[in-house]
Amino acid sequence: MEASEINTKSQLVVQPKNENQKGIENHKLAANHFEAAAKHHNEAAKHHENGHHEKAAESTVKAHGHASIAKKAQKEDVKHHAPRI
Repeated sequence: MEASEINTKSQLVVQPKNENQKGIENHKLAANHFEAAAKHHNEAAKHHENGHHEKAAESTVKAHGHASIAKKAQKEDVKHHAPRI
């Protein structure tokens, strides 16, 4: 299959190598921020268990921020794989 052709079986676009690098960066960015979000959610849970609810709230806000950045990276990557009809 040539670069930028649509794979009819999966309906995903195969990108040329130079555009593929951006996809790799988006995947890594999303993964790193989802991992950070998970870390902060775990911290929030521990803070709640220990009765430190203000600290839990701070960790929750951090988790949501990281999750938001990760979702934006995912959305950007999906744009590159969407079929061009």
